[in-house]
Amino acid sequence: MSTGLHYPPELLFTICEYIYAAGLPPSASSLDPLAIGEYGAPTALPSSMPPANWSEPVARKTLSHLCLVNHAWYEAAKPWLWHKIEVRLPRSWLALVDEITGTGDDERTVLAVKETIQAATLASRMIGASSGEETARRWKESILESLTGPDGSIPPELLTPPASRDPSPRRLRTKSQSPARWKIMRSISDAVQDVMDLTEPGVYVPRLHDPRPGRFVRHLDFNHFRTIGMRRSVEDCTTSRFVTGERVEALLKELPNLIAFGATEYMDGALSFPVLNELLLRASASGGRGHPTRGRGLLAFDPEEEDRERRRDCKALVAMDLTGCVSAVFVSALTEFVKTHLLHPDGYSDGSDDEDRRQARPSHTSRFMQEEPLTFPGLQRLGLRGVKSIKSHILTPFVLSFPSLTHLDLSATRVTPELLTALGESNIRLRSLALARCIRLTGSSIRDFLIRSPATTQIQELTLYGDQTFPSPITTDDLEKILSQAPCFTSGQLTYLDLSSAPVTKEHLLDVCKPLPKLRSLGLSYIPNLELDVIAEFLKSKAPNVEILTLFSTSPDLDRGRVGAGVGTPRGSAQQSMALHSRLIGPLCTPTYTSTLLSQAPVVVPPPPTRLRVIELSVPTLTGLGAGAGTWRIVKSKGGRGWYVDTASGWVGAELQRNLTKEHPLRVQMDRLADANGNVNSGVGWHARKMEILHGCGMSGREDGLYGAVSFAYQG
Repeated sequence: MSTGLHYPPELLFTICEYIYAAGLPPSASSLDPLAIGEYGAPTALPSSMPPANWSEPVARKTLSHLCLVNHAWYEAAKPWLWHKIEVRLPRSWLALVDEITGTGDDERTVLAVKETIQAATLASRMIGASSGEETARRWKESILESLTGPDGSIPPELLTPPASRDPSPRRLRTKSQSPARWKIMRSISDAVQDVMDLTEPGVYVPRLHDPRPGRFVRHLDFNHFRTIGMRRSVEDCTTSRFVTGERVEALLKELPNLIAFGATEYMDGALSFPVLNELLLRASASGGRGHPTRGRGLLAFDPEEEDRERRRDCKALVAMDLTGCVSAVFVSALTEFVKTHLLHPDGYSDGSDDEDRRQARPSHTSRFMQEEPLTFPGLQRLGLRGVKSIKSHILTPFVLSFPSLTHLDLSATRVTPELLTALGESNIRLRSLALARCIRLTGSSIRDFLIRSPATTQIQELTLYGDQTFPSPITTDDLEKILSQAPCFTSGQLTYLDLSSAPVTKEHLLDVCKPLPKLRSLGLSYIPNLELDVIAEFLKSKAPNVEILTLFSTSPDLDRGRVGAGVGTPRGSAQQSMALHSRLIGPLCTPTYTSTLLSQAPVVVPPPPTRLRVIELSVPTLTGLGAGAGTWRIVKSKGGRGWYVDTASGWVGAELQRNLTKEHPLRVQMDRLADANGNVNSGVGWHARKMEILHGCGMSGREDGLYGAVSFAYQG
């Protein structure tokens, strides 16, 4: 009978790591919705077909199947199954909390600790040179002494020390909550190794096995969480919440390696002050806060000090997305967090009125603060889109407390010119910046920030989106200086740009703006006087690699024909279609005519002048286009946005191809989206309005769920 092959655990772990990575979005996106189906292995290239990555359910299903092969594959795949947690349903959330934190009482915790110490003692006895019951007893006492000493991290009530030994006189503890399980297991393993180093130098004791999976979790988000459709009364939604602050706090305490966290409006009532402390006061950020232990003798146990010690062993957050969080609980918690940890003791304020200054004064808890406000150097990506309820004097110090930001989304917030000025004086180096619909900003503040600030010299993605409700504050002179002097424009490194509702003119595009060879997605919506001929000339001469173009309520050729002084009448659908195809699509998407009558050798057809293949238009304009023309068809989002798409164009492998056959999988996929007439998931669309934060893909990233609805479903 043949025996199964045994592979090194490191090899199995690496295979599972590659499977998990196959479900992550690539660094260079194809800008198209992810195709769902059996299309082979992911390419990790800017490819629409075959897809650059698997969908998350496919990668998770593959890992779950590997867990059923044998124990070795189970141990290799389990960490990657828990690596990314997306909370979707209320009952699954409760099961997650129970699995990671456990719901046992103190007796069960004591039993687990005793069993763990017993197993460690037995392992040490087997590895050591000596044996016997007396030796085992001394081992156990040595481990207990190490764990319950003055610097121990486990309460004595969980260890039940021998009756012959009194509790340490230097730390009189009151009955406290049990520390995090991962902290207990790590402390016991360290104690066993320390004792072994003293008695048997050079002998390594394997770390103890922790059955709880909390240490594997790196990513936690509530992007897909909803309670709609559960037939719950208003009273149930108020008094019997599933996602509560206590549950989130208990879960976060068991996730020492969490680096990405995403919240939404459906659970922002759970973002309490203790939850924000658990999220942000990690690693070095918690190093100098609170009342330090001084002197000798009897000291009462401080639970806050124990929390700080535990947080120092946690990894700092790298990405945090708080899109749409506006609940009173969250606003109050963030305000308290800023006043407690970030505001200087002298009570400075960035508010403009006396009320803001009074509210910005630090509370009594700031008397133990250092002279310098707390900073969080680990966080690199911050999403605050739609956080409208946070006042300016709270928002400013909060954003400034992250000195390592590369991605920042402040769209639809109360951001002020003072914050932009302070960011310009900081050491931040942004790569992706979103300032859409910021009604308190001025054109001069945006101009000075983009031109003079070192923080904006490396920007590759920039959105200054405005609409008819909240138009851009930039003036014609401001825009001219930005286009001609801002480093992010003159360097030619921009890949995403949105100037919707800005006063863009022919001179700006053709004379002032420098070439943008890397630009792939361009927003020029709500510019009613910008001619199609000007846009076509700009794309052909200065931005030939643009693939996505938004023209929502732009150009008199598409929406209105000017008659009289300021009076507009709707244009006919035939005129709209002819203007769009003859003045934009034809000149930019059709190869130059080449005669083959007199040529003996095969003629190579030159590519089209540009890569344009998707145009966003207003709903009346799309309605006038009917079923489209040729391979150009209408694809609608789940909300109110719609695009005119060349379904026969797309990234195949690493190459942009046109005139795909009807049987090509990519064209079949695009035709299916067009036939759906808006009955699609929230991740279908182009030219995102929201920055992708958790994976670091920025404005070119792709999301579904609630984040996807904000990105693609709605104009604002």
